Amino acid sequence: MTIQDFFPIWNQLNADQQRRLQNSLSARKVKKGEILHNGDADCAGLLLVRSGQLRAFILSEEGREITIYRLFDRDICLFSASCIMRSVQFEVTVEAEKETELWVIPADVYHAVMEESAPLANYTNELMASRFSDVMWLIEQILWKSLDKRLSAFLLEEAAIEGTDELKLTHETIAKHLGSHREVITRMLRYFQEEGMVRLSRGSIKILDESKLRQLQG
Repeated sequence: MTIQDFFPIWNQLNADQQRRLQNSLSARKVKKGEILHNGDADCAGLLLVRSGQLRAFILSEEGREITIYRLFDRDICLFSASCIMRSVQFEVTVEAEKETELWVIPADVYHAVMEESAPLANYTNELMASRFSDVMWLIEQILWKSLDKRLSAFLLEEAAIEGTDELKLTHETIAKHLGSHREVITRMLRYFQEEGMVRLSRGSIKILDESKLRQLQG
């Protein structure tokens, strides 16, 4: 994997701009659970995910977490370099969901090249618009979908990501993703189990009836 894999507009940059971005790259390896970015006061730089999985989440006033999007191989995390976009004030925390290998581009280097390059500026704006679209979709889900529908959708999404119907998830982890309480998630999962959709065990949820979950998801 090369830096070109992250930027489809790479060939529209001049040789000096390419060199500056390439030379600024630093490799980083983070463990599961490690926080990479915490709030808009933090400006860790642009994160390029080479392998692994990151989660971006926000905190409610009560301290509850809710996942707004996740990042996988070849994804770029812009909010970790939010200082390059002065009009964006967004308190996002980014943590590693799995052991993850990254490249980091310092925010000042990226911002300087973006100021010179219209293609890079446009691409950055497209990425930001895509992330805000994810946030708006999440808000719609919270406002208009009941928790049982959101939970069924989450379980199906997790099964697709992991490639298995045996999910190694705690109820607390699911609650953090969905912005709920662990006790509420436990009650909902027990209902799913009574309906034959899942089987619960310590630290694990096995999907038994995917079609029922999909029907519930709507």
